Amino acid sequence: MGCISAQEEEEGSVGVAPSALEFVNALNPNALNPNALNPNALNPNALSSAALSAIRDPGAAGDLSRQLLNYVVGCAFLPSQSFSFSWLDGSGKVHNEVYWGIIGLVPDWSTKALDLYNQQWISACLASRTNWYGVSVTISSRGTPSALDKAGTPELTAYTRLEGAFWGNLFVPSPYLNACYDEANRSYVRSLMRECAAGHLTSGGAVQQCGMISIRGSCASCEALNTNGMYYPSCVNNLTGSQESTSRVITVFLR
Repeated sequence: MGCISAQEEEEGSVGVAPSALEFVNALNPNALNPNALNPNALNPNALSSAALSAIRDPGAAGDLSRQLLNYVVGCAFLPSQSFSFSWLDGSGKVHNEVYWGIIGLVPDWSTKALDLYNQQWISACLASRTNWYGVSVTISSRGTPSALDKAGTPELTAYTRLEGAFWGNLFVPSPYLNACYDEANRSYVRSLMRECAAGHLTSGGAVQQCGMISIRGSCASCEALNTNGMYYPSCVNNLTGSQESTSRVITVFLR
């Protein structure tokens, strides 16, 4: 079936966390499919039948579901944790997958269900790592969790161009993802092929969003940047015109 495993010392660099600046950030917007997610413990024995079917689908939909799972594991698990499973392609060939953790936002998701608070952190992480073009762009992800705390690190001075922020919840009955942009850097981040906060410009000048990530306008509506860690402490959900805010926000900076 599959397992959650701890990294063996002799595996060398396999599963070792890269610098926070080396996260792979090329999640296809079309892979943001809430039907492939559930908050059960993140191990193959606890996944719902629908989620298992999604990651074992040999078709194009399965490719997207596996990509999403890979990013989910990367957001949630520590580098010493992994998620493994197998699936059969159309010709009957077995593919053995092992997805390693990277950021470590919710390492104990391996043994217990994801609560509402952490559902929002995982969702924000997935949104922040999505790319319109499916290409990886190095980013600096910042927020209140210790895994995203960059206070006092060289990263704060190396990555100074504010892209925007991401938040939402993919695990609720009506899933949603939000983004806001920094107006001063909007054109600049587009030049680096980061467009899920700024919005993708069509040839006619219209702005398109990345899949289900709704662009909520300028981040000026968020609480003022925390100047120690350089992140937005909270942003307005603005789903139905209310002023409800969430503190589960990931702020992204670029070089």
